[in-house]
Amino acid sequence: MKQESRIPSLDGLRAIAVLFVVFSHLLGTRGFLQPPTTSFLYELGYLGVKVFFVISGYLITNLLLQELQRNNRIHLGKFYFRRTFRIFPACYVMIAGLIVLHGAGWIDLTPRDVFHALSYTSNYFSHRSWSLGHTWSLGVEEQFYLLWPATLVLLGRRKSFWVAASVILMCPAIRVVLWNVYHVGGVGHRFETVADAIATGCLLAGTHDWLGSQARYTKFLESKVFLAVPATVLAVGMLHTHPTVYNLISHTIMNLGIALCIDFCVRHHTGSMGRLLNSRPMVFIGVMSYSIYLWQQLFFNRYSVSVFTQFPVNLLLAAGASMVSYYVVERPCLSLRQNLEKKIFARSADAAPMARVAAAPKAMAA
Repeated sequence: MKQESRIPSLDGLRAIAVLFVVFSHLLGTRGFLQPPTTSFLYELGYLGVKVFFVISGYLITNLLLQELQRNNRIHLGKFYFRRTFRIFPACYVMIAGLIVLHGAGWIDLTPRDVFHALSYTSNYFSHRSWSLGHTWSLGVEEQFYLLWPATLVLLGRRKSFWVAASVILMCPAIRVVLWNVYHVGGVGHRFETVADAIATGCLLAGTHDWLGSQARYTKFLESKVFLAVPATVLAVGMLHTHPTVYNLISHTIMNLGIALCIDFCVRHHTGSMGRLLNSRPMVFIGVMSYSIYLWQQLFFNRYSVSVFTQFPVNLLLAAGASMVSYYVVERPCLSLRQNLEKKIFARSADAAPMARVAAAPKAMAA
């Protein structure tokens, strides 16, 4: 089956992101490591989600820019059609499974849990149960899918990337004000407090060619000094116990550092790191990452005493559920999407709404 993206190293980076999530959620489960609750190791899951966000902004923007270059327009109907088949089926099957388990008395859910998960608004509902707690990030992704393509169509390429840059600049202030002044819950989950991670990926895609033409930048990527970038990402992540500093500075540094690491891995995919990221095991985990992310939360529950949440039984069950989700739901739905897409959109170039985007240079700074 043809993959949506052939950008080198991205599947391997997805694998690292989901492994961060898996490891942080395994912590504290019976039979696994039991670090103090203040340990930074628990924050690796959030860092993994950040990696997913930056990758999403980068990948989706690449796809949209490629379409723009080919056709001088972006087909919004086709984009939303593809995203719907990519995201909704596996997620809704997972939610349906949890509803069944709740009905059997095996897990606890509330009606509001289910409503917010189904509507992709969990990032605005702070009282999520554990089993659906991870759907906050799916809400952020879906809100991005709704807003960013329309922004490109309405504002054009150049102005859209200025919007992305503005989001990166504004989000730190929004986080600090919501946390310190209004004491709003969900800072770090609400779209307006995490959109800068996705915007960073969007901006990376928009400036990719220009950055590659800058000798100082390419020299920096190839130098040993670049090793300080991932080290800095991890270091500033440890400031999570200082909310004001974390909200004002750490998020931005992590987002930019993740973007630099992504760019390095994409440009140097034939090096030692590239060979690791593009190895068959890493690519397999990366391709499976969405299903893994959907189902890991159910089994990696440190607050449960069930045998099904005890290591290594929980790891085996999560792997099995992810495999079923991928091979029984994801792949058939992607094949169905391809068949339906040919029938619905190939009959006429005007079968669905198309929108022209104003021509612009290849990079915002060009």
